[in-house]
Amino acid sequence: MKLIRLAGALSALALTVTLAAGGATTAQAAEGTSTPAYAALGDSYSAGLGAGGYDSASGDCKRSTRAYPALWAAAHAPARFSFAACSGARTGDVLDEQLSSLSTATGLVSISIGGNDAGFADTMSTCVFNGDGPCLDRINKARSFIQNELPAKLDNVYSAISSRAPRAQVVVLGYPRFYRTGGTCVGLSDTKRKAINAAADLINAVTAKRAADHGFRFGDVNTTFAGHELCSGSAWLNSVTLPVDESYHPTASGQSRGYLPVFSSAAVPGAHPAHRPH
Repeated sequence: MKLIRLAGALSALALTVTLAAGGATTAQAAEGTSTPAYAALGDSYSAGLGAGGYDSASGDCKRSTRAYPALWAAAHAPARFSFAACSGARTGDVLDEQLSSLSTATGLVSISIGGNDAGFADTMSTCVFNGDGPCLDRINKARSFIQNELPAKLDNVYSAISSRAPRAQVVVLGYPRFYRTGGTCVGLSDTKRKAINAAADLINAVTAKRAADHGFRFGDVNTTFAGHELCSGSAWLNSVTLPVDESYHPTASGQSRGYLPVFSSAAVPGAHPAHRPH
């Protein structure tokens, strides 16, 4: 009789252990498949300026519900979504105002930055309202900055991100070429368009190199924007607009069909970051 009771007790214990183990496995599986905390940093191209649908609470930052970070978060339901990107932001603004959205729990970070440091707005206004000579002079000034000063500024931002969110997968997004070249384009000569595109290629090359050296992924949006530049007949970028600050920024289609697919393919929630230099 005692042996029977002992056997029954052992069977019950085994069942309890099995159920507990099964519950733990289920919990671990659920935890493993959940999307980690995501923070979106950067400038107007990440905030969504030009796409409309702005969150009034974001003020002059003009964060849009149609921006790629908001679209990605809506589709993937991260554990936490911190939308810190702000229109007009430079590298110093990211360091001073946006890094508080990061923590050791952050699993994914996106950022586009550097264009405002290089004088994006001034360069475009110079080229639109002046001849080839002043336009090329301003672009050459921007190119000099991109080559000689921007790398160190990007290093400061990327190092700070790694320090604040050491376990995060970081995706750095570039900028699209602005114009289709060849043929006619109202307001801008082909010389200007080629020079503007070449400057965009340069900032992307510099940014991609700095991102790689920090173990970050780089998203080249020219892969999706090809054929949708200004003067293409199917542009995903605003030309000169009112309000003027939306000029030369992605439309809602540029965000959803240009930026979002590139970010989505580069973002691997929960993945370990690539090797980072010490």
